[in-house]
Amino acid sequence: MFLASPAVEGISKADALVAAILGYAVVFVGLILLMIVVIILGKSMVKAAKTKKEAPATVAPTVTDDATAPGSAGEVKLYDVPDRTAAMLMAIVAEKTGRPLNELRFKSIKEVKEV
Repeated sequence: MFLASPAVEGISKADALVAAILGYAVVFVGLILLMIVVIILGKSMVKAAKTKKEAPATVAPTVTDDATAPGSAGEVKLYDVPDRTAAMLMAIVAEKTGRPLNELRFKSIKEVKEV
């Protein structure tokens, strides 16, 4: 019979069967241990994420009348433009540029009239 190595020429079928079964057993035990490690790490990560979410929230600073809101870039001067229209324009600009509103700075908003 032709085998890959001459060292295994004299092995019996029973010995080959035992070696195959032991090889498969070692592989499956290794896979089971790896699966257990992955499950334990997954549960610990979920637990860590839950404890991170449950951390106490920080208290936001109070805003007085003469101060700007946290995250804002200052005041906007409106020239004959209602507040609602200015808010819509700022939201449209933020949407079109793909940037969050708190990263944009509006200095003034003025209506341009056609002639």
